[in-house]
Amino acid sequence: MDRTERILDLVALLLDAREPISWAELREHFPADYGGSDDAAERKFERDKAELVELGFPLTYVQGDDERRDGYIVDRDAYYLPEADLTKEELAVLYAAGSAALASGVFPGRDDLAHALRKIGFFAGQSLPTPRVRMELGAVQEGQVKEVSARLEQLWDACAARKWVEISYASPKHPNATHRRVDPYGLALRRGVWTLVGHCHLRGGLRTFHVHRVRELKVNTARPRTPDFQVPEDFSLDNHVAYFPWQHRFHEPLEVVLRLSGPLAARASGLFPGATLEPKGEGLTLAKLRVSFLDGLARFCLSLGADCVVEGPESARSRLREMAARVANRHADALEGKVTA
Repeated sequence: MDRTERILDLVALLLDAREPISWAELREHFPADYGGSDDAAERKFERDKAELVELGFPLTYVQGDDERRDGYIVDRDAYYLPEADLTKEELAVLYAAGSAALASGVFPGRDDLAHALRKIGFFAGQSLPTPRVRMELGAVQEGQVKEVSARLEQLWDACAARKWVEISYASPKHPNATHRRVDPYGLALRRGVWTLVGHCHLRGGLRTFHVHRVRELKVNTARPRTPDFQVPEDFSLDNHVAYFPWQHRFHEPLEVVLRLSGPLAARASGLFPGATLEPKGEGLTLAKLRVSFLDGLARFCLSLGADCVVEGPESARSRLREMAARVANRHADALEGKVTA
């Protein structure tokens, strides 16, 4: 019996078991595989157990007592996922999002995603409605799709196996690419940009890297089944990858208050998700938000026009005035020319 067949048979046997299965019983079920000397059989079973655990199979050994005997058992609650119970509309949006990810050409785990979409389509049958949404995830520059896609697949596998990577990274802050060893904690897609977050051994801390700026990538292939690092329990991708320009962690965070009037007042929750909103009557809303990159917020506020005003603090108001003055000066000559003409 080859190893894959043995692993599948092990899974079937353990799932059917109503009581823990002892090592002696396992040897009886697989006499050709776990026969021979005790040491050789135990080493082979240890390798099989390690592969089952790596595959996410919740196999555990329980110590017996008066009511239960010793042996291996599967935690069924951990093995079977709870029913998602999605509505037809939710299923349609999920399918559309997955299809957009595949169509982007740069999405790690493409084979797994395609398989999942086929299952959704098969079980939904004719009842899958067409979602009234349009999703486009691809923002990778032409000519980079193949390169970025290949690196995403490598990083996806490295994150899953927790293997360190060596990268050559072209940061816009440095004239030359730097070579680093990174423990990859996770990947995130924000506004069409894939970002790797991990522990940088060169800088001695957590850093973020745009995948399209990675020039060379090498994954540690030594001891492929042994993780090189552990991801801290309190790690969260959302804390390190910004959704909006003002969330980039360039400065100490401060609370900024915006006054949104006119049509912007009703759009406050969509324009500034996560902000604390305070309606001030019809057509006026105050929005309080945490900002760690003031210029990013100022540019966005200027694009909204006169209905978006920075109320405070004074440092934010001053920065907005400076940027507005620069914009006005830049276009002063053009405006003067139009008036003269």
